[in-house]
Amino acid sequence: MFKILKYSFYDLARSRWSYIYFLFYLLLSFVLLFLNNDLSKAIITLMNVVLILVPLIGTIFGVMYYYNSQEFTTLLMAQPIKRQSIFLGQYFGVACSLSISLFFGLGIPFAMYGLFQSAVVLNFIILLVTGVFLTFIFTALAYNIALSNLNKIKGFGYAILLWLFLAVIYDGLFLIALVMFQEYPLDNFSLIGMLLNPIDLARTLIILKLDISALLGYTGAVFKSFFDTNKGFIISFLMLIIWVLLPVLRIYLVSKKKDF
Repeated sequence: MFKILKYSFYDLARSRWSYIYFLFYLLLSFVLLFLNNDLSKAIITLMNVVLILVPLIGTIFGVMYYYNSQEFTTLLMAQPIKRQSIFLGQYFGVACSLSISLFFGLGIPFAMYGLFQSAVVLNFIILLVTGVFLTFIFTALAYNIALSNLNKIKGFGYAILLWLFLAVIYDGLFLIALVMFQEYPLDNFSLIGMLLNPIDLARTLIILKLDISALLGYTGAVFKSFFDTNKGFIISFLMLIIWVLLPVLRIYLVSKKKDF
């Protein structure tokens, strides 16, 4: 698996799209820091970009790499290599490549502006960690969709629909449910609803650590009372880990049994 991972990683490292992805975050961070020397405000702005763009790019790259490498994958399957090693290696190669582009694209400008001597360094680390988690999560979800759909158009369509649902539609449905049932106790419902969406979960963690929990609106007090404790923080990261492990486990099981 590690040889496949290494090949996939270097294959994407040579791709111009990886450089474009890296340069986008690099330039965006430099511009934000140049226009405003307040690191905390720059992190807030980057949060809005990361929470939308990272899942989208992870989804697109995951599906695109799977379909574009089908001929090479077929060649590998003719060799004495386990199928699950091939697909897991490709998945981790894509996810690691995107994560490194994100890490250095955001990290270099902030390091040059003295981030590690600032009090907001922990907030920035949380932003990076959640961005990496979202990369692994949505790349895995996209790979699962591609594995389940031989038709490229259907695969791309389902993947984009998944991102659209979790990034936009889910929040709308969640807020409608909160308004409709506002006369009932919604504490547990709100917490469960937040934990079931990795984008909302990442947003909540970052907002609470930036001490701007008022932006959470209707359920802000509930989230703050739960997530602002060490126990809540640990549970939140465990949920992000579970969001990574479950799709990866399905990749392992499907690639092991599926007749390609």
